[in-house]
Amino acid sequence: MNSQSIDVDFWQTKFESHISQLEAVDPGHDINHIKRVVKSALQFADEEGADVAVVLPSAWLHDCVQVAKDSPLRSQASQLAAKQATQLLSSWGYPEQYMTDIAHAIAAHSFSANIKCETLAAKVVQDADRMDALGAIGIARTFLVGATFGNPLTFHEDPFCYHRKPDDQAAIVDHFYTKLLKLKDSFQTDAAKKEAQRRHDFMQVFLKQLESELI
Repeated sequence: MNSQSIDVDFWQTKFESHISQLEAVDPGHDINHIKRVVKSALQFADEEGADVAVVLPSAWLHDCVQVAKDSPLRSQASQLAAKQATQLLSSWGYPEQYMTDIAHAIAAHSFSANIKCETLAAKVVQDADRMDALGAIGIARTFLVGATFGNPLTFHEDPFCYHRKPDDQAAIVDHFYTKLLKLKDSFQTDAAKKEAQRRHDFMQVFLKQLESELI
């Protein structure tokens, strides 16, 4: 992991100070989510040899522009964040040679944007963000966000989506089937794949247990 070109501690403090002043669009995308993504991103960067000068700001600022999940602009959120992040970084005097790669990593992290990762740093940031959607924390975030939108736990017919198309605007549990259970196969770094499988398996066990208690 190349970190010699920036003062990591200085920029960590700078980024955290900025993010702590922003209001999250929902409780699943608060500063604690950001911190977990940063932690995972730095771990994956270390294992994969990605440039921390790109990974660090990309992870901290990947959600610096947030759009509600039910907004028609949702798929544009990461590209708006990429633009905002590079403007912020330039105003703070961050080295300009990293801006293109930072913008790409932020734009490509989003599931809904469907932008292909072209760099190792982008793959690391995307994997770190998606990791936070899996496992116990992924389950917790799903219920937090679903409750914020007032969604019921399950749909009244076929609650575990055996014979219908899932709709996560209709029920919280549907979100596992529209997105979360599909994420495992999208991880791109070896550093992330094993942990993603472990968290995926945990979610499947959880859903089976939930089904046994509800039906």
